[in-house]
Amino acid sequence: MKKSNTQADHEAEAQATTPEGEAADNAETSARQEQGAEDNADDEMQSLQSALGQAEQEVAETKEAMLRMHAEMENLRKRLIKDLERSRRRALEDIMNDLLPVKDSLERGVDTDEATTTVEAMKEGKALIIRMLGKVMSDHGLQELDPAGEPFDPELHQAMAMHETEEYEPGTVIEVMQKGFRLHDRLIRPAMVVVAKAPGDD
Repeated sequence: MKKSNTQADHEAEAQATTPEGEAADNAETSARQEQGAEDNADDEMQSLQSALGQAEQEVAETKEAMLRMHAEMENLRKRLIKDLERSRRRALEDIMNDLLPVKDSLERGVDTDEATTTVEAMKEGKALIIRMLGKVMSDHGLQELDPAGEPFDPELHQAMAMHETEEYEPGTVIEVMQKGFRLHDRLIRPAMVVVAKAPGDD
């Protein structure tokens, strides 16, 4: 005689509530949990490996970029050195070219027969050469400092002596013993001067 569905269900429920049935259910649940934990661990491991691979790639790319930048900077440094040397040589060449006429004039003065040359002509020749040389120097940024009659400036002048006088205001340059020179904005030689001071001012 077949059991009715209702009776079979009751028997299944009764079996499930037995200690053996509960143990089987617990074992199945535990197995599912362990499998889920293993799956999660595998997923996390794959994620970490992927992140590690990406980080290693970024490190390699950064290292390559740094090496490339270093090479570019070294090439730039070498180019700058070459450009500076080229500019220095070009500037020196320009100065030498401008000095050649001065040298020619000096040579002509030496070759001139002094017996047929007057003292005045010789003085004019020397003055001309000095003007030529001064122009060359000025064209290349050299400024002559001849501060006679100007206030003493310790940044540009070197006081070699003090002279008591009532003719000039104290602190005035009254004599230039040696002219000074400034190249562009840089002083390359101060003017050596004598400075006025008030009588009795020690």
